[in-house]
Amino acid sequence: MLSKRMQDALNKQINAELYSGYLYLSMSAYYQSIGLPGFANWFFVQNQEEQAHAQIIYNHVIDRGGRVILAQIEAPQTDWANAAAPFEHAVEHEKRVTAMINDLVALAQEEKDFASNAMLQWFVTEQVEEEKNPTDILQQIRMIGDAPGGLFMLDRQLSTRVFTPPAILTGSKTEAGG
Repeated sequence: MLSKRMQDALNKQINAELYSGYLYLSMSAYYQSIGLPGFANWFFVQNQEEQAHAQIIYNHVIDRGGRVILAQIEAPQTDWANAAAPFEHAVEHEKRVTAMINDLVALAQEEKDFASNAMLQWFVTEQVEEEKNPTDILQQIRMIGDAPGGLFMLDRQLSTRVFTPPAILTGSKTEAGG
């Protein structure tokens, strides 16, 4: 059984994950509007990942006898200055999410909620990838600079990304995560 404090904190994180998805969907729409469908695809897949993250926590709350309470989701930013700006925003956003996950782990440890702590360890590992991926792409965009040919090649590369549900969500024991 979840403590009220842990349930409230997990509900807040569900909302944060849903907001992340909403933000990334907005970034996807922005890239569509400027003719970079591969970049749009990358953020659309990122939106799907964030929805899956919310579902993982949602399932955990339900499985532990808690109640999920969904809150209003703030409207995300919709315009950026250039092709690099959404990735800059994503990197900073993921750093904030990492801090939120770390706070949840600390709370689970304080509450001696070993089941929540175990579930949250997946997120601790996931956040390394969540920060690394947009950072790597941002570095590539910066190296490309104003060379449109390079930007279009990167756009083509980003168009190949597909969503694979994480094993923690699907119950698969063969996949390490997503």
